[in-house]
Amino acid sequence: MDVTGMLTEQEIALARHCLDHAAACGASKCRISLNKSLMELTATLDGEVDKVTHALDRSLTLNLLVDGRFGTFSTNRLEKEGLERFTQAAIATVKMLSPDPCRDLPHKAKKVTGAAGGMELDLFDPDYPRLGLEERRAMALGSSLWKDRDNLSHGFTILSEEGEYSDSVYDNVVLDSEGLYCRHTETSFEIGHEITVADPEGNRFSGYWWDASPRLSGIAGSIRRCSRKALERAAEQISPRPFKGGKVNVVVDAECASKLLNPVLAALGGYAVQQKNSFLEGKLGKKVFGPGFTVVDLPHEKGMTGSRLFDSEGAATVEGPIIENGTVRKYFINTYIANKLGIGATNEDCTRPKVMPYGEATTMEQVLALVGNGIYITGFNGGNSNSSTGDFSYGIEGFAIEGGRITHPVREMLMTGNFVTLWRNLVSALDDARPCMSRLVPTLAFVNVDING
Repeated sequence: MDVTGMLTEQEIALARHCLDHAAACGASKCRISLNKSLMELTATLDGEVDKVTHALDRSLTLNLLVDGRFGTFSTNRLEKEGLERFTQAAIATVKMLSPDPCRDLPHKAKKVTGAAGGMELDLFDPDYPRLGLEERRAMALGSSLWKDRDNLSHGFTILSEEGEYSDSVYDNVVLDSEGLYCRHTETSFEIGHEITVADPEGNRFSGYWWDASPRLSGIAGSIRRCSRKALERAAEQISPRPFKGGKVNVVVDAECASKLLNPVLAALGGYAVQQKNSFLEGKLGKKVFGPGFTVVDLPHEKGMTGSRLFDSEGAATVEGPIIENGTVRKYFINTYIANKLGIGATNEDCTRPKVMPYGEATTMEQVLALVGNGIYITGFNGGNSNSSTGDFSYGIEGFAIEGGRITHPVREMLMTGNFVTLWRNLVSALDDARPCMSRLVPTLAFVNVDING
C-alpha cells in the first residue's frame, strides 16, 4: 500500500515514455499531466470514531495535437503496454475530429522555469509520511467536546457533534513535447467541526468551524478550538428576531466573504469572456468598480495555501493586480482562448487572490462603528448569481448591528443586487483574511445593500 502519495520515478518515467510514444505515433505536439493524491480522513460522531477513509488516486491526462486536431484523454492505468495502446487509440480518435487551429502549447516565454523539484514553495510537510493511524485518531478525538457537553450547555442542549480530521498529499508533474518539465508537491491538514444545539422550545441551530494548513503545526492550535468555535457559532443563533429590510449597510464576515468575490473572478475567466457570458466582457482596462476595490494575485508566497508556480498548461503564474482601485487589469486567458480572441495569454485562472485593505478602519469595532446600523452577515444560505449580468440573490444569516454594536441574531433573509453596484459601495476592507483559504477575502463593509426580511 502506498503510504506517501508521492509520484515515483517509475511513474514519471512512464509519463515520459508516453510522451515519446505519442510523437512516434504521429502527434505533432503533446502535453501530459501526471497526478497522484492520497487522503486520510477520520470522522467522529458524538465523541466516537465514526468513519476512517483511505483514498489513493492516480491519473494521467494526455493532451494531443495531431494534424491540426486536438483531443484530451485520461487514464488511471499506468503500465507501459497499456499506456501505449491508450495513446494509439487516442491519436486515432483525434484524427477523426475537425481541425482546430487555435489549439497549441503555450509560447516558450510563458512556460515556467525553476519549478522542476516540486518543493520550491515549501508546501510539503516532511513529517507527513511519519503520521500513523493512532496519531490521526488522537487528533480527531482530541477536538471533541462531547464528553464535556453538560458543562458547556447554558440555556440550550447540545444535540450532536460531527468532526473530521484529514490530511492529504498531492503531487503533480506537467511535461510536454517541447521540453517542459515542472512539478508541484503539497500537503494539507484540515480539522473541522459542526455542532447542533436546541433551545428550550426545541428550535435547532448549527454552527461550523474549520482550519487548514500545508503543515501539521499550522492547525495545532485548532485541535481543541474548532469544536468550541463551532459551539459558539451555534449558540449565538438562538432567539433570532425580525429585521426590517430595505437599503441596509452590511458587514460581511471574512469566513464567508469569498462568496462575493468568486463570481467577479469567474467573470474574468477566458471562457466566460470569449463566450460573452461575463458581465465584465469588454471591461479590461476600464474602471468598473469603486476606488476601494483592489485584488492582487499572490501565487508565489512560500508555505501559504493556494500558492502555485504554474497553471495546468505549465505557464508560469504571475504576481500582480487583477483589479486595481476599481479598474479591471487582467483576464485569465489560456493559450486556446488567447488564440481565439487574438490577444495575449495570461494564466488559466487566478491562483491566490487577495482583496487588499481599504478605508481607515483597522479593527472590527471600527468597522461596526463606521456602519452604525445594519446587518453583520456570518453565512450565506443558497441563492444564485447571473454571470452575464452580475445580478445575484443570496440567503443570509447573521446579526443586527445597532449603534455600532452587534445585537440580536437574524436569519431567513435575502440579499439581492448587482456585483458592480455592490463593489462600488465598498466602504471598508480589513486585513483579516483567513490564511487557511486560497482566496484571501477579509471582513468587508458595504452601504446601501438591498435586504429583504
